[in-house]
Amino acid sequence: QLQLVESGGGLVQPGGSLRLSCAASGFTLGAYALGWFRQAPGKEREGVSCISSSRGSTNYADSVKGRFTISRDNAKNTVYLQMNSLKPEDTAIYYCAAVWRIGTCVLSGYPYWGQGTQVTVSS
Repeated sequence: QLQLVESGGGLVQPGGSLRLSCAASGFTLGAYALGWFRQAPGKEREGVSCISSSRGSTNYADSVKGRFTISRDNAKNTVYLQMNSLKPEDTAIYYCAAVWRIGTCVLSGYPYWGQGTQVTVSS
């Protein structure tokens, strides 16, 4: 059974950093594009970042460019999201997702989802 489990969320002050992890089980991540999404209270879910299956090319939402970095470790079957210079508006539940896809990743069309991890940025 394909499963994604996020971890690493928490409470952090503005300007701080967090590193989210998403561990996969039941399948090998190598052939999958991986994405991070978030949903704040009362808002639509939005794509944050994705990384392709092959060359590891990445895409980022404009709101996080230069602050967030997505990476993957296929040997550990894990994808990461390093979040720096966090702002209160980054507060949300963060989800990782996977899709079998060759080529450049996009921030839509993901059939497999984790349960989410809460990130709260507040002083």
